[in-house]
Amino acid sequence: MTGMVYLIGAGPGDYKLITVKGRECIEKADVIVYDYLADEHLLRWARPDVELIYAGKQCKHHTLHQYEINELLVKYGKEGKIVARLKGGDPLIFGRGGEEALELAKAGVPFEFVPGVTSGISAPAYAGIPVTQRAMATSFAIVTGHEDPTKNESGINWEGLATAVDTISFVMGVGNLPMISQKLMQYGRPKDTPVAVIRWGTKPIQQTLISTLEHVAEDVKKAGIKPPSIITVGNVVSLRDSLRWFDNKPLFGKNVLVTRARSKASVLSEKLEELGANVIEAAAIKTQALPVGAAEKEAILNAATYKTVVFTSAEGVRYFFKALETLGKDSRVLGTAQICAIGSATAKALHDKGLLADIIPSDYKGESVVKALAPILEKGDKALLIQPKVARKVIPEGLKAAGADVTVARLYETVLDDSQADALRETLANGEADYITFTSSSTVTNTLTMLGKDGAELIKKARVACIGPITAATCVEHGIQPDLIGETFTIPAMVDMIKADVAAQAETK
Repeated sequence: MTGMVYLIGAGPGDYKLITVKGRECIEKADVIVYDYLADEHLLRWARPDVELIYAGKQCKHHTLHQYEINELLVKYGKEGKIVARLKGGDPLIFGRGGEEALELAKAGVPFEFVPGVTSGISAPAYAGIPVTQRAMATSFAIVTGHEDPTKNESGINWEGLATAVDTISFVMGVGNLPMISQKLMQYGRPKDTPVAVIRWGTKPIQQTLISTLEHVAEDVKKAGIKPPSIITVGNVVSLRDSLRWFDNKPLFGKNVLVTRARSKASVLSEKLEELGANVIEAAAIKTQALPVGAAEKEAILNAATYKTVVFTSAEGVRYFFKALETLGKDSRVLGTAQICAIGSATAKALHDKGLLADIIPSDYKGESVVKALAPILEKGDKALLIQPKVARKVIPEGLKAAGADVTVARLYETVLDDSQADALRETLANGEADYITFTSSSTVTNTLTMLGKDGAELIKKARVACIGPITAATCVEHGIQPDLIGETFTIPAMVDMIKADVAAQAETK
């Protein structure tokens, strides 16, 4: 049986620029062979049992040589595997995708090209530079700045290239920039032609240097600009001041550590990324299901007999429905019970399951849940509370004090996730984090556990943002004074709080 190899352009850096077909290929792959420039966010869409092979190649450092990559693709294809070969940018624009395809064709292994967004166009776009512009640039070229080192002489027609094309984007050209600029000027390109050098284009760590053909090599050396970089030459570079949109976002250039569980981090991460932040996910916690015991099973199956069912987190909703599925039931078990959601995120999780919360407290604290439910509960009314293994006792004790008969179903637990411990420590120790976010007390305590005895001192190197006063109090208990404490305990409010703080910090400089 013969498999299929997809030669996929993974885009220029921003993982969201992957094509729909590219993502579909990642999702169904048995094996993923990925490059240095393919963002690792893309691997989250892979199957849990996928085999991952890193084949990154940087200047003078190759994890695998090209012939070894070719052999791997042929081997897995002949084994009947579906292979996703992830290459930065587009596989056929200096990506050696054609070479890999020829080897596959020779071996009789089926393949498909999945085009990607090339950095030669997208990196300038993220710097506010269109490669074509009416009345300014009607032609462009993408040229390698790093030719095959085995060639005796350059294959580039410098005399023709220099003046025949309005805009030129050089890829992999930083090391040869002195030669590139000299050749273009030698063959007629004006020395005052604007030039942009864009490092890590489309990513939140993007750097853009603007110069002229005459001075760009010297300016890049002074600024210490390294690969991977795109060099864009042409009058369109002058449009950057008017069209700049990406690297002037309110959180651009800020590194934010997110310690939230991976299953819930995406919402916070995405909102921060939308504002330009470089998000470093270092989950301190993860949740896992608890066995559904006899008491929990009885409570769930008889949910309709309760006056109210209280969900204290979106995770609680997830594990409740997971338990229902295991028991062969669905939301009909709730009958006419009034549903209480502790906050908007929990209410949304219920809405996604086709349920509307009857009660959402004015703020998102346990005390407010009790305050909202007490007036509608009569003595002896039954209340079912969905909670994790360890939780504050405010709600069950408050409802009991109001006369309710309270049953607590503990369906999941929060445990330590130390998979990113090294990355977390390194980022903090090097002073690379501008902010560290805590969305619950457990993210604080587990982060400290991961970091060890000097954890509190490392955390203090960043500005500490807490979603609310309870989380902040946990920080204080461990010798950490939060810089930011939310008043509205939601992810959007937390992001707005960080955005306002960045603006305030900028004003004081």
